[in-house]
Amino acid sequence: MGTLEQVFDLADHDTDVSTEILAGVTTFLTMSYIVVVNPAILSAAISVNGRTTGQTIQMLAVVTIISAAVATLVMALYANRPFAQAPGLGLNAFFAFTVVLGLGVPWQTALAAVVVQGVLFVLLTVVGAREYLIKLFPEPVKFAVGGGIGLFLAIIGLEAMHVVASDPATFLQFNPVFATDPIAIISVLGLFVTFALYAADVPGSILLGIVITTVLSYGASALGYTARNPQVAEGVSLYTPASLTGQTDVVYSAAGYDITPLVGAFIEGLSNVDALGFSLIVFTFFFVDFFDTAGTLTGVSQIAGFLDEDGNLPQMDRPLLADAIGTTVGGIIGTSTVTTYIESSTGVEEGGRTGLTALVVALLFLASLALVPLAAAVPLHASHIALVVVAVLMLRNIVDIDWDDLSHAIPAGLTIFIMPFTYSISYGIAAGIIAYPVVKLAQRERGDIHAGQWVLAAAFVFYFFVRTSGLLAGAL
Repeated sequence: MGTLEQVFDLADHDTDVSTEILAGVTTFLTMSYIVVVNPAILSAAISVNGRTTGQTIQMLAVVTIISAAVATLVMALYANRPFAQAPGLGLNAFFAFTVVLGLGVPWQTALAAVVVQGVLFVLLTVVGAREYLIKLFPEPVKFAVGGGIGLFLAIIGLEAMHVVASDPATFLQFNPVFATDPIAIISVLGLFVTFALYAADVPGSILLGIVITTVLSYGASALGYTARNPQVAEGVSLYTPASLTGQTDVVYSAAGYDITPLVGAFIEGLSNVDALGFSLIVFTFFFVDFFDTAGTLTGVSQIAGFLDEDGNLPQMDRPLLADAIGTTVGGIIGTSTVTTYIESSTGVEEGGRTGLTALVVALLFLASLALVPLAAAVPLHASHIALVVVAVLMLRNIVDIDWDDLSHAIPAGLTIFIMPFTYSISYGIAAGIIAYPVVKLAQRERGDIHAGQWVLAAAFVFYFFVRTSGLLAGAL
């Protein structure tokens, strides 16, 4: 214990070993779904000769775990920050459905783009360019990121809990059969129990809430209850029976642990690439991951009290390098872009302040290699009540914004709104960065605008053009 306290400077961060371990377990449980979700998404695009679909899914689960463990270990031992990393949602969907299935790019070439992006990240981080660009973020955007991520977490959590459902007219609605949906009832009960525990200052309240909800879910499943996933079409509620505990039907075998067909597949993908099309794919991966990571680091750091008076994270180059190494390693062994997870906020709320929290997460990922399905033991709705709890707590961050100054209020407000409504951290940051110089110019305060902020705004405009104009498809 004494060694851990010295290695991670626990005393200087006003924490202790037990608190860090608790925070690490909480973060892992909250983000462990990625071990199941990432392979499910990537397997739609990646097929390996001589391997069954089940074996391919298991292989992807193994590389997901390894990439998450490596990146989070670097975060723990080099950066000494309580941030966990894994292949990012959204980026894996872009990899599978847009690049590979939509544009017809071989999955090996898509992996090559991920590796190139990771190498670029490493180089830019080493020379300080990534940290410099993040410091160009306008102050109101930095202070708004936490609140925006909070709303983003709330949407994700409430959806997994079956509290909200889709609607063709309003896009979102309250679950129309909430009272007969076991997942919704158990989730809300678990949520209020967690809030009560947190309000009573019970140590490990978020983790206890997850455990209680999990136990209730397995109990209800044993009694024969099944979940119903609401999908509303034309005003009629449709339901599909599903497992209440979220277990998969994949059969795990020894062959599924042999990941050699995925490791190094990016080398094949580098041959015969179209320079323009490949560059645009790399640009898209690069852009989204850059600003997603920047937003997550800033938002979670705000909760932990890591930011300085200017809204910057001291020694940000260290967690950024961990992210870059994770992406590079992930692409090399066969998975999409690795990024910092907003679920790290759950561990921070439990008191995690150092790399010991991240070390616990990394070790739990490695332990799950022994039995891959172990990571799926916690139902999605149970782990995601933590996101709603943290979402409420993250709204406290908006008090740092100067709402009386429109050059702060407008960029901050857009940052907060756009994140949940577009399901993207980077889009929220983009809205704030583009709005800031425009509002400042309208207020005749041109001197407050850094030249680099105009460059960032222009870069975002170009990014949106690439993503939505069909240029990417045309180039391929």
